[in-house]
Amino acid sequence: MEHFLFNQLAFVRGQTLKLVEGVTEQLADRIPEGFRNTIRWNLGHIYVVCERFAFQHLNLPQHLPNGFKEQFENGTSPIQPVSFPIPTLTELEILLKEQQERIRQALEHRLQEKIVPPYTTSAGMILETPEQFLSFNLYHEGMHLSIIKLYKKLLSR
Repeated sequence: MEHFLFNQLAFVRGQTLKLVEGVTEQLADRIPEGFRNTIRWNLGHIYVVCERFAFQHLNLPQHLPNGFKEQFENGTSPIQPVSFPIPTLTELEILLKEQQERIRQALEHRLQEKIVPPYTTSAGMILETPEQFLSFNLYHEGMHLSIIKLYKKLLSR
């Protein structure tokens, strides 16, 4: 029987992808006044952080296209020029869809494995197992889903 966490991850990811349906390439690159990122950046950031949470701390290979860390990791912004190709929305959507299955295949029998040393998030949460990382990822992606929703509203004015 599949672990409930994979169903929750798929649900949240489905909500994220549904939210960006109809977003144009141009809209995806606009920065609302007073902010420093874009819808495209938020999608890339969701992907990069989830990749790190799922694979890095188990020393499993991450699937990070060229330039993704430089464009979408914590602290980055599209305001800063980069010399890497910027992914299209279609490319990001494909990566986000495929990521879920790779995570399930890699981790379905490793959810309780201990991470040494434990990881402390920037918010102070201590994560010690893949199950905890993936559970925390639900919060992280939900937070960025709300930001994307806000950006769409602000940019449609």
